[in-house]
Amino acid sequence: MTTAKTRWELAGEDNRGYGLHFADLVEQGADVAGEARLADALVPRGARVVDIGSGMGRIAAALAERGHEVVATEPDPALRAQSRATYVDLEVLPHDALALDPAEVGTFDLAVLVGNVMVFLAEGTERSVLARVRDLLAPNGRALVGFHLQAVKAGSRTYPAGEFVADVESAGLRVVHRFGSYELHEPVDDYAVWVLART
Repeated sequence: MTTAKTRWELAGEDNRGYGLHFADLVEQGADVAGEARLADALVPRGARVVDIGSGMGRIAAALAERGHEVVATEPDPALRAQSRATYVDLEVLPHDALALDPAEVGTFDLAVLVGNVMVFLAEGTERSVLARVRDLLAPNGRALVGFHLQAVKAGSRTYPAGEFVADVESAGLRVVHRFGSYELHEPVDDYAVWVLART
């Protein structure tokens, strides 16, 4: 486990509405699985997927419903509780990314880090997390990562695209694609969706 507090933890109560907001949307029947549709398209049926920072479980649950073997992991106890309440059949590990040991959980066809996971990590751990993602990928595995490039969420950081790419390459990964949305729009300045693979 990381010892430094994550930006998410440091934001504290400012982020408490996130899980409840999406739980309300689920109850209303809203579409909350946009990221999952792209993730599903990146892998064959029955793929192994790890959802790192699974939040209240909406993407992991959607991928499990599509027939994938999903390992969800979320260190925030309040979000895990919300996940249990909303998706009762979804098991969620209480780990952060760095606590995921490939020797214990195996390797994956896809690692999912969406919902701004990268901009809420503990300061200075971005390269370590990306290196762990690399270690969790099967030889032909990929990672789907999405985040706001500017600090628009409470407690989040600004993470310029160039800095992210440098961190990706330092961690033994490479950028396969960059998009502006999960619907594969061209790149934009405020949000980025990345598909990564091993170098």
